[in-house]
Amino acid sequence: MPAPLLETKLYVPRPRDGAVPRPRLGERLDAGAATRLMLVSAPAGFGKTTLLAEWLAGRPSAAWVSLDRGDNDLVSFWTYVIAALRTVAPGVGAHELALLASPQPPPIHLVLTTLLNDLGATGDDLVLVLDDYHLVDSREIQEAMAFLLDRMPSRLHLVIASRADPPVPLARLRARGELVEIRAAELRFRPAEVAMYLTEVMGLRLTTQDVAALEERTEGWIAALQLAALSMQGRDDVAGFIAGFTGDDRYIVDYLAEEVLQRQAAPVRDFLLHTSLLGRLDGSLCDAVTGGSGGRATLEALDRGNLFVVPLDDRRQWYRYHHLFADVLRARLADEAPDLVATLHRRASDWFAEHGDPVAAIEHAMAGGHLERAADLVELAMPATRRNRQEAVLRSWLERLPEEVLAFRPVLSNGFAGALLATGGFSEVERHLVDAERWLAGPEDADRVVVVDEEELRRLPAGVAVHRAGLALVQGDPAATLAHARRALALLEDDHHIGRASATALVGLASWWTGDLESAREAYTRSLGSMQAAGHLADVLGLSIALADILITQGRLREAMLTYERALRLAPDHRAPLLRGTADMYVGMSTVHRERDDLGEARRLVDSSEELGEHLGLPQHPYRLRVAKSALRALDGNPVEALALLDEAERVYVGDFSPDVRPVPAVRARTLITQGRVDEALGWARDRGLPATGDVAYLHEFEHVTLARALLARFERDRDQPALDEATGLLDRLLAGAETGQRTGTVIEVLVLQALAARLRGDLPAALVPLGRALALAEPEGYVRTFVDEGPAMAALLAAAARHGLAPAYVARLRSAAGTRTDAVPVARPGLVDPLSRRELDVLRLLGTDLGGPEIARELVVSLNTVRTHTKNIYAKLGVNNRRAAVRRAEELDLMPRAGDRAR
Repeated sequence: MPAPLLETKLYVPRPRDGAVPRPRLGERLDAGAATRLMLVSAPAGFGKTTLLAEWLAGRPSAAWVSLDRGDNDLVSFWTYVIAALRTVAPGVGAHELALLASPQPPPIHLVLTTLLNDLGATGDDLVLVLDDYHLVDSREIQEAMAFLLDRMPSRLHLVIASRADPPVPLARLRARGELVEIRAAELRFRPAEVAMYLTEVMGLRLTTQDVAALEERTEGWIAALQLAALSMQGRDDVAGFIAGFTGDDRYIVDYLAEEVLQRQAAPVRDFLLHTSLLGRLDGSLCDAVTGGSGGRATLEALDRGNLFVVPLDDRRQWYRYHHLFADVLRARLADEAPDLVATLHRRASDWFAEHGDPVAAIEHAMAGGHLERAADLVELAMPATRRNRQEAVLRSWLERLPEEVLAFRPVLSNGFAGALLATGGFSEVERHLVDAERWLAGPEDADRVVVVDEEELRRLPAGVAVHRAGLALVQGDPAATLAHARRALALLEDDHHIGRASATALVGLASWWTGDLESAREAYTRSLGSMQAAGHLADVLGLSIALADILITQGRLREAMLTYERALRLAPDHRAPLLRGTADMYVGMSTVHRERDDLGEARRLVDSSEELGEHLGLPQHPYRLRVAKSALRALDGNPVEALALLDEAERVYVGDFSPDVRPVPAVRARTLITQGRVDEALGWARDRGLPATGDVAYLHEFEHVTLARALLARFERDRDQPALDEATGLLDRLLAGAETGQRTGTVIEVLVLQALAARLRGDLPAALVPLGRALALAEPEGYVRTFVDEGPAMAALLAAAARHGLAPAYVARLRSAAGTRTDAVPVARPGLVDPLSRRELDVLRLLGTDLGGPEIARELVVSLNTVRTHTKNIYAKLGVNNRRAAVRRAEELDLMPRAGDRAR
């Protein structure tokens, strides 16, 4: 919206001269200033806006938004709210406004979180008024408003003025004492207030009986009182007028409005009727609509005459009619001059188009039935709506245009397909693409085609191909996605960077979905170059996230780190809208540092990401930060918080066109396994329908590796041989698929699990074969946690690898990271990878008794801490995690007498 019109939406109305003081209502609002929400709810004409304007007079910390039907767009609504808050707190919201204006705005609750943090840091109380809130019916806005109310800082107070109760949790706020309500019964003028208004403000000479009669018949309804007062001015028979008017609210308004209109001079009456269809008025606009002159002077005269005109700025340039009065005027215009309505709307549309407000121009064209004109305007507005990520607005316009208008407009048909793809309306995309494509074939009625944007028409074949590629991806057909995207690339000029970047990214997506990561990597690299050439740096960061994901799966940690670093270097030299995604770069770098066991740097980067997310650049994928923090909390020995973070990650996860190849629930299942909650992890696999046998698809590779882990853990706990056999077969198939797809990161993990599986079978030579391969692949990239996070079992395998001379320097580093003891005196047993020392055998045998830790320490004449250290080493070498399992495993390896033998 142009700046002058934006100003009218944020203008705090000033109280009128001679207003009737009503301290009782001011006191109610003063009490509400200590609560979260003040609700002023009453039908039209009860003075809600006037009351709030009087209460806010002299308060410098009041922000105001005048809402209308056009404010149901999520981004527009919150843009106005934040802009209003900035009028009283200039230090807040700048970055949030930039994010909302970016090509890909983040989820609104994340924008609001940072806004609330900014507001919480201000030192002054702020009042935010949302006037005419009943005009907002967007579910997304209502959900976001509930989110805001739940988290508002104590210094922010919200006021909602509405004709109906808003769909926010009023009952909960009321129960907590966080709500103050003013309703119609309280807004009605009391008898003394009616008398003051009619006699002192309006200057009428009325008897006490006249005042009482008007109070009774209007029931204190200020709109009716105002209309009555205007009708009585200059009358000789005031008493007769009062006696003659009766009826319910609607009839009173119609009757009195008719009285007011009839008492105006013909030019003023025509002005009122002809401009009634305008939501906002200024002199130039009114002149354009009426075809006359002197519009500004007329508005000023109406304002001075208190004729239901509300100023919308301090300069008295913009006004609006009182809503109730406007309703009556429009109804009267439709009755008296129905044929003129369309002409008036057309004039308004032309004025707004010339003054840079395409939204108002389109709305007036549609309201006046000028659908061809509206279609022209929508076509011209399409590039801007796409650039500003306003596909939902574009879709709403196009859905209001009839088929016969769209049928001959190929550019609009293609734009409709794109808007539907972006907003989830997939079922209708094909129909609109067919409509666009039929004009490409040169039909017989080609002379009927309507185009206003010739550049868009020239690029129509490529645009259709891009949208067909996106539709094919949604339909699960990556082969068709590739074909359409490559056709688009063949049609696009070399210097059309945005188009080429989009098509190339779709090539990458299709390759990624099929598991061809090398082709995906190449495509994303090219798309990055095109996006950077176009200057769309926020998209560069988004593409970098995907490219690094691919590189990590390929086992190319160094290149992934370089990708993050290169993208990060783009951010500091640009303003806030282009910084979105910076936080993701820090999360990605933290993940690589954690894998390399540089935990201090990993934590620092996570902290940096969190700080950026709150203050500078929200992440494009907020769930990633939670997953990264969860992994670090697990390493810190905080399993409860680790799981809580994963639960939060799942709640904030928002999917896109990229394949979800590392689902958060699978990460959670892995965390459960490390905590010994194997049955819960297996329950997850069962609910997901993951088979342990059969083919393994790339898209579910991570989940199947997770299942293999759960099966190995089940065998370790229960000695369930089928579980070990299933895990072994699954790992073999996973390894074959990962090697074929050159997914070296997955290959390394699967080899590690194969080594652990062989160890569980007691086959050390077999365990060392996959371990040796894993070490050879992992050493050049600096993998550490993939090995040491496997715990005691891997520590034992690494000790065996050291004895066999496998990658000695690398293994030494891994053992150091694992904190493995190397001073034990070996006591070998068949099937035991890392032998127990003699002292460890003594402790092990006492673990098979009923003695507790302190008793064992006294028996061996050592400290309790020494017993605990020996016990930890025993668990590591036996590959168990509790005393009972250690005894059972020792019995199987003949390291101690079996229970029955001990009894004898």
